[in-house]
Amino acid sequence: MIEVKNLVKMYGNHPAVDHLSFNIEKGKIYGFLGPNGAGKSTTMNIITGYLAPTEGTVIIDGHDIFEEPLEAKKCIGYLPEIPPLYLDMTPREYLKFAADIKKIPNSERPDMFKQTAEMTGIVDVYDRPIKNLSKGYRQRVGMAQAILGFPEIIILDEPTVGLDPKQIVEIRDVIKKLGENHTVILSTHIMQEVTAVCDEVLIIAHGKLVAQDTPDNLGKHISGKNTTQITVKAPDYRVKAVLSKIRDVSKFEVHDSTEVDCVDAVISSDMDKDVREELFYAFASAKCPIISIMPSSMSLEDVFIKVTEGRQTDSRVKKSRK
Repeated sequence: MIEVKNLVKMYGNHPAVDHLSFNIEKGKIYGFLGPNGAGKSTTMNIITGYLAPTEGTVIIDGHDIFEEPLEAKKCIGYLPEIPPLYLDMTPREYLKFAADIKKIPNSERPDMFKQTAEMTGIVDVYDRPIKNLSKGYRQRVGMAQAILGFPEIIILDEPTVGLDPKQIVEIRDVIKKLGENHTVILSTHIMQEVTAVCDEVLIIAHGKLVAQDTPDNLGKHISGKNTTQITVKAPDYRVKAVLSKIRDVSKFEVHDSTEVDCVDAVISSDMDKDVREELFYAFASAKCPIISIMPSSMSLEDVFIKVTEGRQTDSRVKKSRK
């Protein structure tokens, strides 16, 4: 769907984007993460054709964004961090203006306007001046413009910045709906947002790609192991005895539990070993009931800090192919 190949953007002697390459597959929601100054916005502006690179290419659905800009841009809907709204217009007028720019046929507009307004939740404010709308509704209007024409790729740059918690949840719901029929690239600093809506994560630092995988797999790859947490109704010495006999358990720690007459255990195993089934049968055989069992990994915040602090391209976290 999108191929970014060896992308470089220099500002004087400073590389804002440094030989960046990655692929975006169709039908997924991607989280695009990086610290301030990492090159996220520069990369997004290059992908959308707003900015020319110093080197490299961007292919959008088979079209080079710089050699075939019109064909490539037809595939993209873009919401910048600050939506380019005309505040004296109403959402109805603004969408008509956007449809004129996108050259959407008049016969398709009424149904498209209706679907777009309903999808983004702006029906109730459709004929109110944009200048009188809250920031949350302005973001929705900007998002409606981005999805007008139903492009295959939707790129959203910090769509929830500055919104209150209720508005953030509402915008996340819109993004999830978009992901049902579109490929979405979401740039954000909010890790919970990525965990909540994204299928895959790309992390860049110093203009380089340092990690790409699913949110769950990133923690496993960074730690180099699988971690499982269990709560068992048994004394700690019995739990330790059972765990010490399980072949694929490489390490474990046992702690007091908030559950009455129970202990908690954190169990490590090789990255390609899922020991939950072994744990179930081992404790069932020992007549020690497992009250809860769940996989655990490093949080996305921990992963982000680890891979963006002083990491270089040779230590890049590669995507799992399993």
